Amino acid sequence: MVAEKSAAMDVLILSNGPGEVTTWVRPVVRELRRQLGDDRDRLRISVILAPCNNASGQEAAIARRFPEVDRVQGAEHFFPFLLAGKTAESWDWRDRGVVLFLGGDQFFPVVIGKRLGYRIVIYGEWDARWPRWVDRFGVAREDIAARAPKAYRHKYQVIGNLMSDAAAVLRDQSESPLSPEAEWIGLLPGSKAAKLAQGVPLVLAIAEHLHRDRPQTRFVLPVAPTLSLPELARFADPQQNPIVKLIAGSSAQLILPPEGSGDRPRLRTENGLEVELWTTSPAYDVLANCRLCLTTVGANTAELGSLGVPMMVLLPTQQIDAMRSWDGLPGLLANLPGVGTLFAVLINRWFLRRSRLLAWPNILASEEIVPELLGELKAEEVAAKAAHYLSHPETLATMRDRLLQVWGQSGAVTKLVHIVAEELAQSTASG
Repeated sequence: MVAEKSAAMDVLILSNGPGEVTTWVRPVVRELRRQLGDDRDRLRISVILAPCNNASGQEAAIARRFPEVDRVQGAEHFFPFLLAGKTAESWDWRDRGVVLFLGGDQFFPVVIGKRLGYRIVIYGEWDARWPRWVDRFGVAREDIAARAPKAYRHKYQVIGNLMSDAAAVLRDQSESPLSPEAEWIGLLPGSKAAKLAQGVPLVLAIAEHLHRDRPQTRFVLPVAPTLSLPELARFADPQQNPIVKLIAGSSAQLILPPEGSGDRPRLRTENGLEVELWTTSPAYDVLANCRLCLTTVGANTAELGSLGVPMMVLLPTQQIDAMRSWDGLPGLLANLPGVGTLFAVLINRWFLRRSRLLAWPNILASEEIVPELLGELKAEEVAAKAAHYLSHPETLATMRDRLLQVWGQSGAVTKLVHIVAEELAQSTASG
């Protein structure tokens, strides 16, 4: 069932970070126009952004470049809209519509949808909350729907992962932004200081060892949007980061290209190895063309898994108190002023004694399909393991296939938009 052609309706998309805008919002708005048409008098698409810790500040500008979208509001105006219902430009709203959640806090669409009197649709990548007040859920996996209360399970439809659709496009694209003659290795040391202090010098040292054995390798490091190039470079400077020596890592200097040269900034190690710095975020088109990535734990592992990119997951423990990003009470204790370091050491030692999977692909598969290296890691040993994988492309192909199996097939965007179309029709029928 689709919406009546005579009805004038709004689709309000709530989103937040650079990855969500690029890989969720963009394909969804394209599919909305494909399924429901380009008549703006009939269907108007608005995007409102919420604050995000990983935001680059360019999300609104990116969304405004989508021709399918009629209007965009940036994250700096979000809370007045959430609390009082007033946009910065005093937007009007049609009588019927759908609020579609594509990133942020799932409580936001509940508040906004109820105020506007719109149907509420939530895309759930990891969980799906507030089922009593939400009309429909499109969820990435069966286990999310299985956890739903029985009384509301009919609202849940498993559609697959939206990232899988984006990954399929990236895998099929004919041109790579990276030089095709090289064997590219992605380096993802993290975005927070606690991880970068160990991760940057470690991955640089691994890259140096690996390049000695395989001179055809080249290295690219996608820079987090919350991180400036000088901030990144200081983690490779032993004068500013004492962990470089503790972890037996490599130091490097930031090299900025001449303006207008078209070259990319890079880190140059003492031994002359250059690591290209990719400042466009998200860098999924770059990562999709890497043979292998060296990454820390966290959201990076989910993004790489969705793209089907083989990876090695590194968790060095030379600085035992570095990991402080736990959820809930452990995270609060580890970040207390004064005594936080002590709590961080105790929590991390307890955690390291427990056997558990850390990378998202392994958690979802309930088995280790990508290697997790935990402990006082030595760059030369990690490089040798990476060289082994690169010398056995059939092993990397198997890892890639398993990642894609875990994340499912493409088609999630089409299914999600079909849900939105059904809810628009329901909105019209009940209006």
